Amino acid sequence: MELLRVQTIAHESKDTTIPAMFVRSETEQPGTTTVKGVKLEVPIIDFSNPNEEKVQNEIMEASQKWGMFQIVNHEIPNDVIKKLQSELPQEEKEIYAKPVGSESIEGYGTNLQKEVNGKKGWVDHLFHIIWPLSSINYRVWPKNPPSYREVNEEYGKYLRGVADTLFKSMSIGLGLEEHELKEAAGGDDMIYRLKINYYPPCPCPDLVLGVPAHTDMSYLTILVPNEVQGLQASRDGQWYDVKYVPNALVIHIGDQIEAASPPYDHLKINFVFFFFSAVGGRIPEMRRSITFNLILIS
Repeated sequence: MELLRVQTIAHESKDTTIPAMFVRSETEQPGTTTVKGVKLEVPIIDFSNPNEEKVQNEIMEASQKWGMFQIVNHEIPNDVIKKLQSELPQEEKEIYAKPVGSESIEGYGTNLQKEVNGKKGWVDHLFHIIWPLSSINYRVWPKNPPSYREVNEEYGKYLRGVADTLFKSMSIGLGLEEHELKEAAGGDDMIYRLKINYYPPCPCPDLVLGVPAHTDMSYLTILVPNEVQGLQASRDGQWYDVKYVPNALVIHIGDQIEAASPPYDHLKINFVFFFFSAVGGRIPEMRRSITFNLILIS
C-alpha cells in the first residue's frame, strides 16, 4: 500500500487549498492562538563560560523556572550540522520507510505521533538510534550522501558531550554526585535517538501544525532549529514563538526527569509544552525547514 507523504501533498497543493485532515480547529490554529509581535526569549546559557559553577547554576535555574533553554558556544562545529541537512529525492527516502503496520519507530515515515481528533501533522520524518553502538540499525541510515554515517557519528560524539554536561550540572544542582542523574537515566547504555523533521512549504501555514502541543517522553531533548520560525512554547497559558538564536541548541527537559521523584522531589521542573508550527507559519514566504531532535531515553 502506497503511503501519501506530506512532501507529496505540499507539492500537489495549489494556492490556498490543502486537505481538511491537516486543518486544525480554531483553538489550535497558530494563526489565531499565537501572541503576535512578541518572541519568547527563553534563557540563553554560554557553554564556553570558564566559570563552571555559574553555568551549572544557570542550567538549574532555567530547568526549574522554564523547563527549556538555549545553549550557545557548545563546541559542535556548525559545518557538522550543515552536512546533516542534505535532502534526498522522495523515491530514495522511501527506501528507508517503515513497513506498513510496523511497530518500530525507526525509519522514514509520516505519522509518528497518534492523530489528534483525526488531524495530521504537516511533517515527514526520519527516526533512528545513533547510540549505543549495540542498538544501532544501520539499515535505516541513508546511504546518501556517502558521508552520512561518518558525519552522524561525529555529530553524536559532540552531542554526548553536551548531554554529559547537562546531566552533570543538574546532578550537582540537586545535591547529588555529578554522575548520579546520568546513571539513573541508563549511563553509557542510555539510548540516543535522532529524529530529523522535514516540514514542506505550506500554502496555509496559519491553519496547520507540524507537531501538535506535547511534552517529550524522554530525559532530555536537544533540538537543532533553523532560521525558519517554527518552534513555539506555552508560557502562562499563552503560545509564543521562541526567539531563534543562530547556532544555538534548544534544550527541553523531558517527562522522565519530571518523573524522577522521589528521590529527586526537590527538583521542581515546570512542564513546558511546545510544538512546531508548519514551516513559514509567520513569515511571508513559504519555506521548507529541516530540524534535528536528539532524544535521550533509557
